[in-house]
Amino acid sequence: MSLSVNINPEDSPLARFAYELRTRRLEAGLTQRQFARRIGFSASQVAMVETLRRNPDELFAIACDKEFGLKDHFTGMRRAIKWEMVPEHYRDWRSAEERADEVHIWTPMLISGLFQTEAYARSIFEDEPGITSEEVDARVHRRMQRQKLLTREKGPLIVSLLDEGVLHRPVGSRAVMREQLDHLLTMAAHPRVTLRVVPYDSYSMVGLAGGFSIAYIRGAAYVVYLDSSPIGRTLQDRDVISRLLPRWNALQAAALPVRPSIRKITEMRDAWT
Repeated sequence: MSLSVNINPEDSPLARFAYELRTRRLEAGLTQRQFARRIGFSASQVAMVETLRRNPDELFAIACDKEFGLKDHFTGMRRAIKWEMVPEHYRDWRSAEERADEVHIWTPMLISGLFQTEAYARSIFEDEPGITSEEVDARVHRRMQRQKLLTREKGPLIVSLLDEGVLHRPVGSRAVMREQLDHLLTMAAHPRVTLRVVPYDSYSMVGLAGGFSIAYIRGAAYVVYLDSSPIGRTLQDRDVISRLLPRWNALQAAALPVRPSIRKITEMRDAWT
């Protein structure tokens, strides 16, 4: 299959990857089918990467480096593609989240993006004034990509506290909510995830002004993310961190233990039937 679009490698990291892949493949005298066979992928996958219709994943980039005898060339470009897809205001937090040993998340209004289903996330994004269907698709895709943090072999421990109101707040249809709470129960069984609910009857007002997340390395909190509208903020300010930690401790003290939290989520999952 020949290249059907003209690609300027300076347009984006993805364009650079596609351009260099095609250039090096042709210099090696290989068709897309031949190259695909050598790296263990399908010809259609190679064609879609070369025509900007598919983002290369990590295994694809590694296979390209190996085939061309390169070190961290295509994999480096792939990392640039990955970060290009993340909104600029969120990149520092995503980087911190991936380096962390442990992440603490407080969500008073919505289920954390790490645990959202595609339908739940789509319902949130579709409600934003003026957003296009293409922008919705892109945001949903980015959110699903973020969740790969949970599939990494040595990912961080995640402790997530959520206000009980999150379980009652309708996002999308009843079917969307039931699917979402089913997924939340699945996530609660993940070996690196702890989910706890802060119930109404705790009468806790701490944290209702906004959600936040704290990233830890070797037991020390070093970066925080503050939810706000229209964009959140990532901070390493020691004063801000020191003021958030007592709030996190107070929320933990108000939260139900794990098993009662699971029962609470299960009850609301059934209520959405």
